[in-house]
Amino acid sequence: MKVILLKDVKNVGKKDEVVTVSDGYAANFLIPRKLAVMYTPESKSRLAADQKRKQDVHEQKIKKAKELKVTLEKHTVSFELAIGESGKAFGAISAKKVVDKLNEDLNLKLDRKQLINFTPLNKIGNEVLQIELYNNIVAKINALVTNKEE
Repeated sequence: MKVILLKDVKNVGKKDEVVTVSDGYAANFLIPRKLAVMYTPESKSRLAADQKRKQDVHEQKIKKAKELKVTLEKHTVSFELAIGESGKAFGAISAKKVVDKLNEDLNLKLDRKQLINFTPLNKIGNEVLQIELYNNIVAKINALVTNKEE
């Protein structure tokens, strides 16, 4: 019997796959536990509509991420850091501070976990930070750290 899986089933298949299983397994296990539905023309069209909707959402997220990438790459985020006479920094700029500043400046909702290979900023100068926006779309952000005047 052909069924469409509603959830991942170990040793059978992944969600939204059309698989062939024995009649008893489908009727006594998969369908009663709402792990699958019978493969009918109606369920086939519903599956196709769901996959099209998911594809549309995916394409829309990619488009938004590319637009956001352009905006972020034009923007420079600035920080002040206190530096002692010996040239040693007092503290550092953390990932949370970087993301909070970006969110505040550009009215975004980024998370610090999106920063790639981030090390705290503790030197004066310009740094290039990478932030993953969606599915391997990475923006390079300029971060400028200046000496805090006392």
